[in-house]
Amino acid sequence: MVTDAYVSKLLVSCTFVFALYLTGCAGLPDRHPVPPEMTNHARIDGIEKARFWANEWPKFSVKNFEQLSDEELQRAFPGIYGVPHSYLAISGGGANGAFGAGLLSGWTASGTRPQFTMVTGISTGALTAPFAFLGPKYDPELKRLYTTIRTKDILEERWLLSAVFSDAMADTKPLRRLIENYFTAEVLEEVGREHLRGRRLFIGTVNLDAGRPVIWNIGAIAVSDYPRKLELVHDILQASSAIPVAFPPVVIPVDVGGREYDEMHVDGGTGSQVFIYPAAVDWKKIMKKLKVKGVPKAYVLRNAFLEPDYRGVTRSVLPIANRAISSLIRTQGIGDLYQIYALCHRDGLDFNLAYIPSDFTESSKEGFDPVYMGKLYQLGFQMAVEGYPWKKSPPGFDLSGN
Repeated sequence: MVTDAYVSKLLVSCTFVFALYLTGCAGLPDRHPVPPEMTNHARIDGIEKARFWANEWPKFSVKNFEQLSDEELQRAFPGIYGVPHSYLAISGGGANGAFGAGLLSGWTASGTRPQFTMVTGISTGALTAPFAFLGPKYDPELKRLYTTIRTKDILEERWLLSAVFSDAMADTKPLRRLIENYFTAEVLEEVGREHLRGRRLFIGTVNLDAGRPVIWNIGAIAVSDYPRKLELVHDILQASSAIPVAFPPVVIPVDVGGREYDEMHVDGGTGSQVFIYPAAVDWKKIMKKLKVKGVPKAYVLRNAFLEPDYRGVTRSVLPIANRAISSLIRTQGIGDLYQIYALCHRDGLDFNLAYIPSDFTESSKEGFDPVYMGKLYQLGFQMAVEGYPWKKSPPGFDLSGN
């Protein structure tokens, strides 16, 4: 959920890094991190398919999938076998997630919104993804989430000296309460039912200990017997939105050979701003085995501006660094779009991209300003109702030769 306001907060905190090294983080709970040599063996107790590394095809999936007969595939994936596929990838963007929420609701109103075979989300997109996955009946929830909340509903700022000796500049207990209020046991149960039909909901975080992005299979967690599965999903959604330094990381318990350890997870945007599936996955094989009809459509909602904007930067450390980091986030997001576009070109998917147009010039008065978010929501809604002009390639990148 990266925004310029939190970039500034992050930069201020860097002034105190030396003090942190000298004094340590007194008062924080002790950790029991996974030993490096055991990283690939860590599991969520009782849920073999809970998650996988974002840059590889999980071995359990490859083996099981390739060995299934047509009849077994029909039974395992009854809702997605032999039918057209549509995939939705929702990016990070903080308060700008209101754009994607509005677009989804407007898409419903237009009467053309498909049921998505797979939905992925990162950061603010992780909060949108479950409701996009479950369909139009949750559009009112999305509207409330992205037009009524304020910064105080997301975080409580810490005193600077307190933050220096903590794990973040802000306390996100309000965000946790928000997640718990919106993502209920009933919502998780619905996700589980759709998972059993073969549909997939994936959320991205970054395992900070390993320095690697992780993709969590929320449906697999939902249908498991894991006793704290609802709490685990809350942890994942919170972690995916946990901007390092600005927001506290989320420590998730794992099991290695019957011994309990923990992993530190942070904002999925640390690894990528948006994702569809690992490049290592042979998607053509998946489509062939599932007898997908027609050309699958990949929709990418980038909750951000893609065009560079001109700003006169004050010759001072913080404004220079703030502008540089904001530019880095923007270009990282464009790079992620390039990868998704290349994957779609390689695997035969129809690429479709939506992003905030540059002529939207409203400004936000705080990190999460309901007036700004309401206008951005309405923009996305209206554009979708009128027939959103999906872009067929990222700006300046077209492999078709057109």
